[in-house]
Amino acid sequence: MKSHLIKRSFRLAGHATSVALEADFWAVLEAAAADKGESLAALVAEVDNARAAQDLPLASALRLAALSHARVR
Repeated sequence: MKSHLIKRSFRLAGHATSVALEADFWAVLEAAAADKGESLAALVAEVDNARAAQDLPLASALRLAALSHARVR
């Protein structure tokens, strides 16, 4: 069975981590980063920093960030 997830690796707070999301979520996150004039890695780091207070898994926080951006557009 083929996975529908695309895994990307980032360095967050000095640690390597990988996140697997569906292609559509990555596309929205890339657009959000471009709209802000920053890299995808910078956007992921922002979401990572913000999620600490909510105790969310990074993948969930990224999906919510993508949803938020899509609603605004």
